[in-house]
Amino acid sequence: MSDFRQSRPSVQRRLEDVIDEETGYQAVRSRDARFDGVFFTAVKTTRIYCRPSCPAVTPKRQNVTFYPTAAAAQGAGYRACRRCRPDAVPGSPEWDARADLVGRAMRLIRDGVVDRDGVAGLAKRLGYSERQVNRQLTAEVGAGPVALARAQRAQAARVLLQTTQLPVTQVAFAAGFASVRQFNDSIREIYGRTPTELRQDAHSRRAAAPASHATAVPLRLAYRGAYEAGGVFDFLARRVIPGIEEITGTPGARTYRRTLRLPYGAGTAEIDEAPGRGWLDCRLRLSDLRDLTTAVQRIRHLFDLDADPDAVGQLLGTDPVLAPAVAARPGVRSPGAADPFELGIRAVIGQQITVAGARTMLGTLVAAYGDRLPGGADSGLTHLFPAADRLAAAGFTELGMPDSRRRTLRALAEAVASGALRLDPGADRDETTTRLLDLPGIGPWTTGYIRMRALGDPDVFLPTDVGVRRGLAVLGVDGAPRTASAVAEAWRPWRSYALHHLWAADHETGKPNGSTP
Repeated sequence: MSDFRQSRPSVQRRLEDVIDEETGYQAVRSRDARFDGVFFTAVKTTRIYCRPSCPAVTPKRQNVTFYPTAAAAQGAGYRACRRCRPDAVPGSPEWDARADLVGRAMRLIRDGVVDRDGVAGLAKRLGYSERQVNRQLTAEVGAGPVALARAQRAQAARVLLQTTQLPVTQVAFAAGFASVRQFNDSIREIYGRTPTELRQDAHSRRAAAPASHATAVPLRLAYRGAYEAGGVFDFLARRVIPGIEEITGTPGARTYRRTLRLPYGAGTAEIDEAPGRGWLDCRLRLSDLRDLTTAVQRIRHLFDLDADPDAVGQLLGTDPVLAPAVAARPGVRSPGAADPFELGIRAVIGQQITVAGARTMLGTLVAAYGDRLPGGADSGLTHLFPAADRLAAAGFTELGMPDSRRRTLRALAEAVASGALRLDPGADRDETTTRLLDLPGIGPWTTGYIRMRALGDPDVFLPTDVGVRRGLAVLGVDGAPRTASAVAEAWRPWRSYALHHLWAADHETGKPNGSTP
């Protein structure tokens, strides 16, 4: 019996829900990258933990211990492998799929809530006591919120050390550490190197960026399995809001750029399409580097980088309706949102009009109520999306829409501005759906679209959507809502991904894309 079973039985049961230890060891032996981020392997003889795909010599079975998170391995006294960088793996797809306390907590921690508001702030957002949150996380992932946030801070610090020339002291506070001493101790414990040594290792291989907060921080955003980047960029390109987003280049070599409203300031992100290497190249420009972790997680959510395409494809690929589409387009993703409130406004404006019409109207909204990008325009990026309190008091006369739709926009903005409605990563999806439906003018299509993209629910189906009905017809199925809902039952729990296959089938017909009831 392994040390893992003896010391953390509840964590082991949680891990075995995902994968048993023998299968885990076979994944390590075959260096299977599909399991990177799903679990971590620690070697007792070297006191090092790795990702399953680490290229190092495979350790003996009796020397291997498995952990569900990097923080759990660090808490057991293991340091990160310098060769495979286990802290840079995609996040576990489990945390995006789960709607319970642990899943919500993990999403909020990834968004930087513990760094900004502490464990007390995390517990308040979840509606539980600090003790309950700590107990649940420790039991299921092997580490409490403080340890999980610490591991995340260390990763942010390593990125800044190795990609910029910022002074070490600035890196410490930008990464979220409370003191330089805490920063130094954590880096030595997790990486087995001092901050200076980490920087020197990287600089011996490549030059770092100058010491300026305005300089782009270059990142490689990892994903697992196949990634249909073209489909994601096509989806985003059709919905680009002028002033907030732009896409340049030609298919296969495009760059998506957008502005970000972040907790400490503003920023811009640009992501290259270039698929097939296991990551997307990203560059972030931030007015305050304390927003690095939050910005990274929001871009990961937008591009659905933590998904498990093999699990999705295994189910949908055996369905008689979707099998041809899945075979033709492996690695389809369900794009999320970089700004959940922005997505909510998109959904309301997009009701009963075409995607192109909604895009034009959103551009008008941004020009009228958006804040200018601090520091001036950056090519086609000129504004931040309007804040909720600004739209709560807006007249929306510029939009040329019915009074009822204006009231809906104001009601949504007021609910978010007051805190009565949360659209953040830790929101309770069912509770949020109920509160959205209580707002005037918001129905099932709008709540479903918000739930899928803003809240990251992988199991949403929109039977009344025009694009869904036409996509089903292309695949030879009656698109009537009742029939569509019955057919879609076989696609649980990945109906959100099925939607994107249907929308793609509709788009390939050349008809105007509709995504409204």
